[in-house]
Amino acid sequence: MATDIKAPTFPESVAEGTVAAWHKKPGDSVERDELIVEIETDKVVLEVVAPEAGTLSEVTVEEGETVASEQVLGKIGEGKSGGGKDDEKSEAKAEEPAEAKAEKKADAPAAAGKQHEVKAPSFPESIQEGTVASWNKQVGEAVKRDDVLAEIETDKVVLEVVAPADGALTEIKAEEGSQVESEAVLALFAEGAGGESAGSGSEASAATADDSAEAEEESAGDKILAPAARKLVAEHDLDVNKIEGTGKGGRILKEDVQKAVKDGSAKKVAQQPKTAGTLEQAAAAAPVVEGERPEKRVPMSRLRQTIAKRLVQAQQTAAMLTTYNEVDMGAVMDLRAQYKETFLKAHDTKLGFMGFFVKAASEALKRFPDVNASIDGTDIVYHGYQDIGVAVSTDRGLVVPVLRDTDSMKIADVEKSIVDFGKRARDGKLGIDEMQGGTFTITNGGIFGSLMSTPILNPPQTAILGMHKIQERPMAVNGKVEIRPMMYLALSYDHRMIDGKDAVQFLVTIKELLEDPARLLLDV
Repeated sequence: MATDIKAPTFPESVAEGTVAAWHKKPGDSVERDELIVEIETDKVVLEVVAPEAGTLSEVTVEEGETVASEQVLGKIGEGKSGGGKDDEKSEAKAEEPAEAKAEKKADAPAAAGKQHEVKAPSFPESIQEGTVASWNKQVGEAVKRDDVLAEIETDKVVLEVVAPADGALTEIKAEEGSQVESEAVLALFAEGAGGESAGSGSEASAATADDSAEAEEESAGDKILAPAARKLVAEHDLDVNKIEGTGKGGRILKEDVQKAVKDGSAKKVAQQPKTAGTLEQAAAAAPVVEGERPEKRVPMSRLRQTIAKRLVQAQQTAAMLTTYNEVDMGAVMDLRAQYKETFLKAHDTKLGFMGFFVKAASEALKRFPDVNASIDGTDIVYHGYQDIGVAVSTDRGLVVPVLRDTDSMKIADVEKSIVDFGKRARDGKLGIDEMQGGTFTITNGGIFGSLMSTPILNPPQTAILGMHKIQERPMAVNGKVEIRPMMYLALSYDHRMIDGKDAVQFLVTIKELLEDPARLLLDV
């Protein structure tokens, strides 16, 4: 059966390419992953390799011709059909003793079904690469169709890679922590492999997996470490000689290292400095500190790297300034207390503070279009809509999903969306499109107890509103001192775009709308 040789998937910005050179001719034998043809685009030269071993039987697109994304370039057959040596090989194969055939069959891996390449998802143009965060399945382990095999962490979301069918992984090509590009091959997968259903073939598959893993293993003294174990040892700075391997031949497996980390039995002993030969050497020697002083070095996640990059970029490129005010939250709190039970029954969600702030910000953005604008080079982009991002804290870092067209949303819709965003953000299930765009951002440090802060802009937006903790304070009300629930508000803005007067009036507008929520209904 012939196999198609297809052009790669071109990026959205590349419409077509040209066949630059064929490295094989019809009739030539090729090995799997051997370079066959090169395609030249207006940006890069793409290499096309053989999807499997065989013979190049047909070339459908000649050199110099134009091809589209994933167009068939040629075909690979199983082997030459002519006489000569191939016929002799076929005859020899036919005369092979039955015992030899049975022996070969026993040695073959259990992956008797169709072979698949497990690839990374197609990343959007704004994402260049990702990191293999974890493998949820190991080589030889039986999986069902659509089971999650691996997770890839990008600077925005965690993407899941699922099994294409029932079967098992036969080889992992991208280990945990490695960088991968869009549609890169992560592993090889075989239908029907793995588990007890494979019978005796599963043992052969496991043996094949052991051989593959052994090629990647690394020795440390007398110990042999599996790749995943080697990574964990480096992360936790452990003494390999104190870890007992339970794998084949005493290999140290990932589980062995995890057990040593949990027990604390493989920590390195702080070395005493050698005796200094001179007073200068003695002075330069590191001091000996008694007791444990643990340190842990782990690579920064891609999300954390992106957060750091964008925050520094915002401070370096924007003329950032912050103005403050305070708002009496008594009216909003009274409204919540009065209607929270009715609201919960009617909308099946709790009535929080964020819905009021989003609606107040939407109204203020309509009155002050400069605050709702963004800077693109030397141009100012005025947005005729209000898309408000809401900062959500997760274990991986801060993400900012966007509420679209907030002016037309009801408070119940806002509250439901924010609850959904928070849950999916913590589970890593937010889509990339849900975190792109946005004309304004609201961040709430008050849920963690922050009394006042200076929020940093989220480029290319020109303003961000910071909410804080509600604190009871003595306030002068109509000539009398009263204890009122007060909140400090902070508006950071880009002074290149927004004048101080507009920024202050924008914040005052939000204050007035919150202190008298009826204004939100009456549009005054």
